Formats: sequence, structure tokens, C-alpha cells
Amino acid sequence: MTVQTVTSADGTVLAFERFGEGPPVVLVGGALSTRTAGVPLARHLAGAGMSAVVYDRRGRGDSGDAPGYAPEREAEDLAALVAVLGGGGEGPGGDDPLPVYAFGMSSGGLVVLREAARTGRGLGAVVLFEPPFTGAAGRPQAPNHAALLSELVGSDRRGDAVAYFMERIVGLPPQAVEGARRSPSWEGVKRIAHTLVYDTTLLGDASLPVETLAAVDVPVLVVSSRESTPALREAARVTAEALPRGVHRELPGAFHQVPPEQLAPVMREFFVG
Repeated sequence: MTVQTVTSADGTVLAFERFGEGPPVVLVGGALSTRTAGVPLARHLAGAGMSAVVYDRRGRGDSGDAPGYAPEREAEDLAALVAVLGGGGEGPGGDDPLPVYAFGMSSGGLVVLREAARTGRGLGAVVLFEPPFTGAAGRPQAPNHAALLSELVGSDRRGDAVAYFMERIVGLPPQAVEGARRSPSWEGVKRIAHTLVYDTTLLGDASLPVETLAAVDVPVLVVSSRESTPALREAARVTAEALPRGVHRELPGAFHQVPPEQLAPVMREFFVG
């Protein structure tokens, strides 16, 4: 596919790819991912008659970055992509804006929720996969995670930053983290270690952002995997309950993932019927 770019409100250039034709949906990746992680799901959505967009969040892959990170900038990034796809402005012939849908994977869901609560313009409906509000399920995060990760990255200890995130925030056992260190993808993950500061800033202490959720006035499907941790599954349930138009559904899968061939038809049905 051809890589395209769009410029966000602060001048940051974002790289994206588009798969298929039909109602558009923007896929927002989670921590330590680039747009390539969303390609399998995008291809399945394209096969289901949708137009799926994957993009590199700021600081990752082929996208640019800017100093002074703030969660609002990522909401503006998503808004820029929505506008390119026809949402947030007038449609053809001055009609109402075309509906654009959004999917947020894990911390990517925090970006989607922030934009949906900020304006809601152009978003027809939203699907979230396991937004990590584990504080609402009795597993809060320490408030100094972002500062500690920033210190590790600033000291050029990127690998240690990734390991810290995996073990202390995600909750992986030490042997799983050591296995990740030995994997061929480790060097690529280290290159975007600085964006872990962004994700932990978005998450805060992992408590439920009740005011933000209450301001989201579009249909939202919150999906969890039956094989995820109890904290993630409970976080998905309470997130759906706190949304004005939220519903929760569990699907078969693995820890913090559902196969794209199972997730895509559920998303398409929710978005367009």
C-alpha cells in the first residue's frame, strides 16, 4: 500500500496507509506498536467491505514528533485523520459530515476516548479493545511511572525502559520479559521506547476517567478477551458501564488480544450493521 501523510494541528506529520473501500475506520494502536501491528485487522476489515486506516502514532515509525508531549496532541492527531476521511466537516455537496469510525487498541483507546469526548465531530461509533483502566478493577498504577520511564530513556537505557513497562505496568512475569529481550523484535521496540512515556502519561494512575467517559456521546463497544487477566476484563466491563451508550462483549482469544478474523466481523456489524 502507498504510505500517505497528514499534518496534525501542531505541525506534526503523521504517516498512514489505507486498506479497502467502504465506510472508513481509523485503527489506533497501543503501546510499543507501529502501524504495521494493525495491518492484519485492517485487511480483514477491508475484506468485510470497510476502508481501514492504520497510522503511526507520533514518535513512532514514519511519523514525526514534537517536544512537550501532551495527550491533547494525540487527540488532534486522530482528528486530523478523521478529517482526511470525510469526518468533522461538510460532506459532498455541503451535506452532513461523513461518519468515520474509530478503533482503539489498549492505550490507543485512551486516544480515541479523548477525541470522542473532546468534540465527537465526525465519529459515528467507536470500538475499544481492553482500555487499561485497571485502577477501576483494583489494580492502580503508581503515579511516578512516566517520570521513571523518562529518566531511563534520557539515560539511554531504552531496553530497561521497555522491560520496566512490560513487568511493572503490563504485569508480565520476569521470564516473559527476558524472552522478549532475546527476540528479534527487541531492537525495533527499543527505538520507540520513548513513546512509553506518552502511553503512561495518557493512562495516569489507571483510574476510570468518569468525566471523559460521560462526555462520549456516540455508541461504544468495549471488547475484552476471555483469556485476559481478570483486571483487564473487569476494566472493560466497568468502562462500558460508565459510557452513556456503551456495551461490553467478550470474545475468545489470548492474553490482551483477539484474532483479527474474529474481531473484524464484530466491528463491522457494530459500525454499519
